[in-house]
Amino acid sequence: MSNQAEAFSRSRVVVVGGGYAGVMAANRLTKREDIEITLVNPRDHFVERIRLHQLAGGTSEAVVAYTDVLSPRVRLVVDTVASIDAGVRTITLGSGQEMTYDYLVYAVGSAGTTRVAGAAEHAYGVSTYEEATRLKAALDTAPADAPVIVVGGGPTGIEVSSELAEAGGNVTLVCGDRLGPWLHEKGRVAAERDLRRLGVGIIEDARVAEVLAGGVRLDNGRELPSTLTIWTAGFAAPDLARASGLSTDELGRLVTDETLTSVDDDRIIATGDAAAPSGQAYRMSCQAANQLGPLAAETVLARLAGATPEAVSIGFVGQCISIGRGLGLLNFARRDDSAVAARLRAVPAAKVKELICRSTVWAMAMEARRPGSAIGFKDRSRAARVQAAAVTPPDRDPSRLG
Repeated sequence: MSNQAEAFSRSRVVVVGGGYAGVMAANRLTKREDIEITLVNPRDHFVERIRLHQLAGGTSEAVVAYTDVLSPRVRLVVDTVASIDAGVRTITLGSGQEMTYDYLVYAVGSAGTTRVAGAAEHAYGVSTYEEATRLKAALDTAPADAPVIVVGGGPTGIEVSSELAEAGGNVTLVCGDRLGPWLHEKGRVAAERDLRRLGVGIIEDARVAEVLAGGVRLDNGRELPSTLTIWTAGFAAPDLARASGLSTDELGRLVTDETLTSVDDDRIIATGDAAAPSGQAYRMSCQAANQLGPLAAETVLARLAGATPEAVSIGFVGQCISIGRGLGLLNFARRDDSAVAARLRAVPAAKVKELICRSTVWAMAMEARRPGSAIGFKDRSRAARVQAAAVTPPDRDPSRLG
């Protein structure tokens, strides 16, 4: 009888998504013994998303066993989530099973997106494990000198193009307005120099207007031949929240307050790439996800304790980008993610990048063993920016609260 009462009193928390933020959130929730924690993820292994360009290039498998990074107290359910019914606090899985929750942590991440004609039919993505695996298979069967076009001058575009060029590929990077616009000018110049040394062709001040079966057409009318076109320009969150009737921003991220709580329902907490606190979302990145994951869990823990959750605060330290296996760029930044001139480049930066990739796995494993051990940085200026933006979230429906 006591066992039944204990089971009945346990709070059920479901974490949707087993990426960096989801794993960190699930592990942090184990601080309390009276929570039943379930992680729902479509794969039975953790994907190192920051290594997917290496998977495509054949230098990493980009996967880690969940037993290495997830607390044994967390139940892993390998399935997709088809819908969320906030009114009755249930989710419906792709298999048809229904699952009830007391709190839901929404950590579905992000994936590549584009509305450019022909991209869906003719371009390869690299933002998911399945996309990177498909791209690797195509690269393995393509002629060594086949022209490859990478679309997007952001971190993913730089890492993919440099990885393939270092392996001897014939790679052109179409950047849009310019290469790495989020970098400090000195960092951008350093990245361009190292990319060109690896043989990457760089096209700026041009965007891809259409992806063709054998190339791309730029917005200036120029056509470039391409055996393989790789799309890295643009990311968005999955459509789950919007399709479930929850408030999202234009990229599909769940709109929350500063505690990461949904503006529609205080039993739903968003984190990582899928969260848009106060409509002022953090940059989609592992750097943000590893910090936001534990903070989302702390919001849940505070509510379970009957306390008021604290506003989240995370800070950035910079952008660290691999340029092939032997080079890299670390462009330091202020806590608000604005780049500064200070930078580390070439071989030392490559070593730091590899250390960062490994440290993300170490951090999850440590949080699994010692929940509460993960620490982050704080951006003291965010509160003023949010207030200045005067973002007023939609009124909450009282019938869906509490």
